[in-house]
Amino acid sequence: MINQFSRTELLIGEEAIQKLQNSRVAVFGIGGVGGYVVEALVRSGIGAIDLIDNDTVSLSNINRQLVATLKTIGKYKVDVAKEHIEEINPDVKIKTHKVFYTPENADLFNFSDYDYIVDAIDTVVGKIELVVNAKKCGTPIICSMGAGNKMHPEMFEIADISKTSVCPLAKVMRQELKKRRISKVKVVYSKELPIKHELSEEEKEKFKNEIKGKRQIPGSNAFVPSAAGLIIAGEVIRDLINYEK
Repeated sequence: MINQFSRTELLIGEEAIQKLQNSRVAVFGIGGVGGYVVEALVRSGIGAIDLIDNDTVSLSNINRQLVATLKTIGKYKVDVAKEHIEEINPDVKIKTHKVFYTPENADLFNFSDYDYIVDAIDTVVGKIELVVNAKKCGTPIICSMGAGNKMHPEMFEIADISKTSVCPLAKVMRQELKKRRISKVKVVYSKELPIKHELSEEEKEKFKNEIKGKRQIPGSNAFVPSAAGLIIAGEVIRDLINYEK
């Protein structure tokens, strides 16, 4: 009988579909990148997914985030994503966590519960903590590097963190992981040089509610972070089913 995943089954086979349906993935960060990771994972047949993000939808999210529409402004991103998932596949087991992941609350999560972890958060401290805990449990993890201030989605690559270049976030991650003697971390990063843009006083006033101590607000668009998210999701799916072609 035909179902939501019949076309995917033509590509990867029934056994792989069953493997995906028995897999649980945690996605940290349900924004411009993470939202598309979730979308592709669910549409590929993932059976269980954890959504971790404490942010609510804002007007400026609409240009790039799947969860953001004029109707969802002010709602928690994880709640919007959960409702959307249930409309695609009501059989998915969904857990939402309204948490901003940090070393201080890392013990809320048992990484051995997951078959794969996706890091799509913005802070270096949080990203490092995710990698450290994933490595402790032996759970596969893939990390998103910088997707802001870019115009060329075709310049994203999947690589080990040690092989990255150009990306400022990847550079910081390399340094911090080296200090901790952590190696072999899979990432998606771009070789595109970030566009430099200093906020004018007018722009600072416009984004004052979103800056919240940040040094800058990156420019963004609909097609770069989404591409990064889909690339990450594809790698997660291939890894889970041991796809080698």
